[in-house]
Amino acid sequence: QVQLVESGGGSVQSGGSLRLSCAASGITASRLHMGWFRQAPGKEREGVAGIDNDGQTTYVDSVKGRFTASRDNAKNTLYLQMNSLKPEDTAMYYCAAGPRGLHWSGSWSTGTRYSWWGQGTQVTVSS
Repeated sequence: QVQLVESGGGSVQSGGSLRLSCAASGITASRLHMGWFRQAPGKEREGVAGIDNDGQTTYVDSVKGRFTASRDNAKNTLYLQMNSLKPEDTAMYYCAAGPRGLHWSGSWSTGTRYSWWGQGTQVTVSS
């Protein structure tokens, strides 16, 4: 049984930092493409960051230079370090697992390409 469990969300002030974690079980995260998505109320789900099996990372333009995706293969855990947070980063954040190579196919931000999803963790940034 595949499980992705996110943690690390919370409430911070603008300019603050949070680190999200996504613990995977039932799959080997290092063999897949792992993605971070977010969805704010009334908005569509958005791909935030992805890390492929070869370690290649990619980001949506709005978070480049502020967010960093990483992976601890020994712990089978994905991370999203979020710095310089802005109120517009407020959303429910989800991790997802999909087939390796999504980065190179250009479809890493397409949610339907992912097979497994976590339950999400809320991030709230106040001004």
